[in-house]
Amino acid sequence: MDRLEKLRNFIASFESVAIAFSGGVDSSTLLALTAEVLGRERVVAVTASSPTTPSRDLEDARKFAEMIGVRHEFIELNELEDENFRKNPPNRCYFCKRMLLSKITEFARSEGIQVVFEGTNADELRGHRPGFRAISEFENVYSPWAMFGITKDEIREIARKMGYEFADKPSMACLSSRIPFGMEIDKEKLRRIDVAENLVIAIAGVRQVRVRDFGENAVIEVGRDERGRLFSPDVADRIVEELRKLGYRNVLMDLEGYRTGKLSESETNS
Repeated sequence: MDRLEKLRNFIASFESVAIAFSGGVDSSTLLALTAEVLGRERVVAVTASSPTTPSRDLEDARKFAEMIGVRHEFIELNELEDENFRKNPPNRCYFCKRMLLSKITEFARSEGIQVVFEGTNADELRGHRPGFRAISEFENVYSPWAMFGITKDEIREIARKMGYEFADKPSMACLSSRIPFGMEIDKEKLRRIDVAENLVIAIAGVRQVRVRDFGENAVIEVGRDERGRLFSPDVADRIVEELRKLGYRNVLMDLEGYRTGKLSESETNS
């Protein structure tokens, strides 16, 4: 892939890099590639620990950074401090990304790190991605996958060729994406969603899950090829029982299954 070679040359033009590292496929592959090009000692993975971050993603990030032997720093972030974010408008992600990158660039400056990379891929530029606008506001922040036109499928293939098992890991997103635009975000809702998703994974054995929070109603989406796992009466009953303990009155299943951007589509008509 000629674009990959150009990307490698781009990475090599810097002395040191901080990676905005969520533990997902995009940022994990970018971290591994950057460490391969520059050497592990010139790369730092920076992960935000915040109320919007799924607990299972923090653990995945910790394990992968440890496995490849790069320095890994956790920074505390609380998007709920921003009223614009809490109100949950359609451009919610802009406020989140701006806060995240402010913290990471501040960290990079304090450590004498030259630039920050983040993992937006070329596919994401075609969807509803207000968060990408925030990236352009930072002078030394780059989105290498997007810059070189590298798609999600191509990133997965790069990860496979590098020998990483996470290449087929389901897509990730912050917990606030489970709450429809216009419904205010608070810490308790985010905590409840995180617990609910971990319960569905534990009970049904699925890999891909979203629990959409509509107040009293929880709507479960799982991977399209995993929907049958929820059709067992025993599994369904256990999920309903556990989610009702969290305060949901009605526990529903989206028969279409998981599809990225579903809530954004319904609110923005994009």
